[in-house]
Amino acid sequence: MFVQMKKFTVTEGNAHHLVEKFSQKGIIDEQPGIIDISIMVKKVRRGNEEVILQIRWESEQDWKNWEKSEAHIAGHKASRGKPKPEFILETEGSLYHVETIKTPAIEAK
Repeated sequence: MFVQMKKFTVTEGNAHHLVEKFSQKGIIDEQPGIIDISIMVKKVRRGNEEVILQIRWESEQDWKNWEKSEAHIAGHKASRGKPKPEFILETEGSLYHVETIKTPAIEAK
């Protein structure tokens, strides 16, 4: 399994914009090898918020195929030159190979 992570730091009260955006159905949902997309918001009391986007792929090759796909490239070209929303302060991306998945043993009652 291969995981793509994106971390967005946004101004207070604006995490919901990214949650709504990434929750919508998109072309990525139909890509071969995609497992799922998790959208997480860090629990904070006040101040800047953090949104984590985790995209799980069957393999690194599936992710590479998406990155090189016409649909993905066209999406980036369409937004080229447009300013990012002011509420987004920082964006960071990381890629991971999943080495193992531990599933807790649950006793039947």
